[in-house]
Amino acid sequence: MELRHLRYFVAVAEELHFGRAAERLGISQPPLSQQIQALEEELGARLLERTNRRVALTEVGRLFLDEARQVLAQSDKAVQLARRAQRGELGELKIGFTSSAPFTSTIPRSIFAFRQAYPAVHLDLLEMSSRQVAEALLEERVQVGVIRPLALPDGLEKIELFREPLVVVLRADHPLATGSEAGILVAALAEEPFVFFPRSFGTGLYDQLLDLARQAGFTPRIAQEAGEAMTIIGLVAAGLGVSVLPASFRRMRVDGVVYRELLDPEATTAVWLVRRRREHSPQAQAFIELVTREAIS
Repeated sequence: MELRHLRYFVAVAEELHFGRAAERLGISQPPLSQQIQALEEELGARLLERTNRRVALTEVGRLFLDEARQVLAQSDKAVQLARRAQRGELGELKIGFTSSAPFTSTIPRSIFAFRQAYPAVHLDLLEMSSRQVAEALLEERVQVGVIRPLALPDGLEKIELFREPLVVVLRADHPLATGSEAGILVAALAEEPFVFFPRSFGTGLYDQLLDLARQAGFTPRIAQEAGEAMTIIGLVAAGLGVSVLPASFRRMRVDGVVYRELLDPEATTAVWLVRRRREHSPQAQAFIELVTREAIS
């Protein structure tokens, strides 16, 4: 028995006329009659009473009609679910993101837009360092990553969403905060203690700070380490040193702290969207396309 046999039977049962049922199904009447007879033979029961003047359901036919309709409805539902899942409209999407991502306008706006466009997709958002995101992608624990630049392992590919300047985080009463509204060169920080992420934390910003300092002729002295940007800003406010963060953190208004843009040409950072090269998840593809559009707009 095939689904088409059920559809043929339901059409005849609803029309109670082989000619109209055949027209509704888009087939000729003789094959329809043959298929109904084959169905009855397979079931070992008569479903329809036929005379020259009328077609009527038998008691078995009435019972079978209810079940056939349910089977066809469930089949149609399964087809629609499969098609929606293929379009990325259903299922689950696991996204690893670095802690600085929510402070950019693009990422929160993209997540909101995705939830509006795909309400049936469950988003599992996992905060971790950029290096941990890359590892999670390779281990297939997440499908998409949002990170700061770092050396990517083989098997991963990136899309640069946007770039932004780096800023120095200073206490408001720090001597460098005065008269530097237009910006500061990295060289001006040579004698300053730094509050920064530990190297083991796996953020690309650590290596970038080292590179910028070396180009300016010094090695930064890390006086205090912290794993969260908000903690770093708070420790700067406490007078433990200065720091360097992406400009999007200027949205964090902390009493006693000011931000000054770094003027060095290389003092910029980016936000990358990262995925496995052979990632075929429809949900991931839908998210990537949406975020890319949001970044361009």
